[in-house]
Amino acid sequence: MEFTDASLLIALDIDGTVMREDGVISDAVLEQVARMPQLGHEVMLSTGRSVSMTLPVLDRLGITPRYLVCSNGAITLKRNPGAPTGYTRHFVESFNPSQVLTTIQSKLAQASYAVEDETGLYRYSGFFPDSALGAQSEQVPFEQLLQHEATRVVVISPEHDMEEFLSIVESMGLHKVSYNVGWTAWLDIAPDGVNKATAMERVRADLRIPRSRVIAIGDGRNDIDMLEWASVEGRGIAMGQAPADVVAAANERTGTDLDDGVASILRTL
Repeated sequence: MEFTDASLLIALDIDGTVMREDGVISDAVLEQVARMPQLGHEVMLSTGRSVSMTLPVLDRLGITPRYLVCSNGAITLKRNPGAPTGYTRHFVESFNPSQVLTTIQSKLAQASYAVEDETGLYRYSGFFPDSALGAQSEQVPFEQLLQHEATRVVVISPEHDMEEFLSIVESMGLHKVSYNVGWTAWLDIAPDGVNKATAMERVRADLRIPRSRVIAIGDGRNDIDMLEWASVEGRGIAMGQAPADVVAAANERTGTDLDDGVASILRTL
């Protein structure tokens, strides 16, 4: 597909955006997402999910975008029909997680920790819900987590409520890495300066789509940078159930995931 002056670059978060909390993607969302390529627009996913947990969602949506942004911007995939999955790693950012892990463990000794590498394998210590890390995961002693380059570190601490967890995280001064807090005391830590916005800007430049032709839709704190980036010249759209700080990062708001907020926006294009 060749892009025209009327083409849009549409970046969609997955959980709480195109997909409801119970895993359902509504018929309305499926219909409107499928309509975008027919109009000459590039619709893609930009997610905190790992590669292995993102590709099946593409299949459910029935789209084959040129790029996919995974792991909160640390991994960007490019379409490659000759690859087994149809995609290959185009850009990967990683960091040595040992310092940040030992810093956090000194304050959150009872937390559970996971380190994702560039292949999508999670090594973890402690306990994670079955669906949280995907199929590519193995439990190891905490010390082994310090030995591998990471595209992402995940920390969960169910014993803390969200406000208490945020306060602890802020007190650590994690200035050498980028971090954001997700659901129920879930902390994502990425390489310094890496987030959905940095990855999406790289994709936009590769596709040569003007900033004014960008639409991004999301609901979580890991979407804040992407929504701010899109809002500068294009449209950054927060889902209706998004927290106040996510709404503040956007320049528009749509309905909730239960109200098919994504479909409401795409229907107008």
